[in-house]
Amino acid sequence: MCRRDDTRVVALADDLSGAAEVAALLGLPARLALRPADLGLSPAPGEAVVVDLDSRYLDEGAAAAAVRAAVRAAGRVSSGAGRDADGNLAEGRAFRAVNSGAVDGGPLWFKKCDSLLRGPVGAEAAAFAEDAEVLVVATALPAARRVVCGGVVLVDGVPLHESAAWRAEERAAPRSVAGALAPLPVTGVPLETVRRGPIALAGRFREVAADGRHPVCDAETDTDLTLIATAAALLGPGVRLLGSGGLAAALGRLLTSRRPTPPSAGTRPPAPVPPSATHTPAATHPTAPAEATGPTAAARTPATATTGPDATCPDAVPEAAGPIAAARTPDTATAAEPAATRPTASPDAARPTATTHAPATATAGPDATCPDAASGAARAVVPVYDTVPVGAGGRGLLVVAGSAEPVVGEQVGRLVAAGARHVVLAPGQLAGTDTVVLPAPAPGTVTVVSVDGAGGVRAGAARAVVAGLARAVSALPGRPDLVLTGGETARRVLDALGVTTLRPVGEIHHGAVHCTTTDGRSVVTRPGSFGGPDSFVRIAAALRPSQQGVTQ
Repeated sequence: MCRRDDTRVVALADDLSGAAEVAALLGLPARLALRPADLGLSPAPGEAVVVDLDSRYLDEGAAAAAVRAAVRAAGRVSSGAGRDADGNLAEGRAFRAVNSGAVDGGPLWFKKCDSLLRGPVGAEAAAFAEDAEVLVVATALPAARRVVCGGVVLVDGVPLHESAAWRAEERAAPRSVAGALAPLPVTGVPLETVRRGPIALAGRFREVAADGRHPVCDAETDTDLTLIATAAALLGPGVRLLGSGGLAAALGRLLTSRRPTPPSAGTRPPAPVPPSATHTPAATHPTAPAEATGPTAAARTPATATTGPDATCPDAVPEAAGPIAAARTPDTATAAEPAATRPTASPDAARPTATTHAPATATAGPDATCPDAASGAARAVVPVYDTVPVGAGGRGLLVVAGSAEPVVGEQVGRLVAAGARHVVLAPGQLAGTDTVVLPAPAPGTVTVVSVDGAGGVRAGAARAVVAGLARAVSALPGRPDLVLTGGETARRVLDALGVTTLRPVGEIHHGAVHCTTTDGRSVVTRPGSFGGPDSFVRIAAALRPSQQGVTQ
């Protein structure tokens, strides 16, 4: 794995919010493609292409085929490169220096998977590992209080299969990462091995690969993930990485640490923000106090290589010093306090219409497919958005709350209390054949749309509800800027609008990624379970920085 400034990265994700998260966290100029065929246009040196395979809800065969097709489209390295006649790692390819200048012409490969292991994870991993020398797996996401200990995902200290994180799924949660990855042959790498340092860890990776298996790493902190990424880099260009946004952030730190300092503001278009400021290790012990949320939360310095282990694993050893740690202190800027807005005109009553509410606290409706359902606790996040958004002038802002996460109800309520107009949609209307008419957001105003979940969503109607929501948004005049929560909702809306490519601009807070379309419209995507209660307020303030409040 080459660590030069001209490293090219190709990353695959199974849903749109995850793809956008990776694009921001890699810290490189990036293009986010919604069509795998676009991967035929390889990234330029020093750039990344991230593709949303939209495979979270495909069957295993179709998901594996989507991964293989994307790998072929991007021009993968020839089959079996780097192995001898017995299929073992070639000696000359192992232990490449991190700053090696050797380039084999192929890109650096990363596969994003859900930190809660939802979707056809095993089928996609097995397809992604084909022809790789070794696939290094690390699914922990410390920033969302999701760690891996003894090969088991812990959500706030509770094993995934005993938590409520899979409450919206139709099947039982896997009991281990290895179980989720089947049929991929894997070997667990415990925390104590991870913390021995990159060279020893790279040696262990090589031993596992020599047995025809792939390493699955425990990790509790972002420093653990940095050690894993660094060790993988030592194995040379034949290695591929699979993991959560936490591993993508670690890879981004590795990549950006070797890049020259960018020019001062105003000398070039804004580039994706380096990820280190948003991925601070979170406490993972079940009794750990919840971190503060809100725009006034104090800024915290990213973890360094000397950070000690969390108590989640009782036999954890002191954390080894890693060669690369988070490089900068987060920006301490806070979101502006919002002001009120005036309601817009009512839509034509001749077609199905939405119910509009005056500002008041409301309960968010479900993202009927609940693709981002998770129980990760909200954490204090510091805005890293430090560029002036483009394309905001004269357009309204539409927030589509397409997630059933409990925190989304409070996020909607705070935005409405700040003056946003709230439009509540009935699931039955959205699942019907007629397009629901939404009130067009007036220039300079904010409208938030949610689904009324009071009566629940009929089994089997979930995808129809999301499709109806996408049709309603795409029918709006005036091309408003968009905030889309939930990967399934975001993808369906953009498909309905005909958007096939996004350019990441930066991360407003952890997981809330601001992108622009080819015609200049702003689109913010965010997993449904991410962000504190003030998430929507902060996003709106970031997209409208020239206003005194969010919704004037």
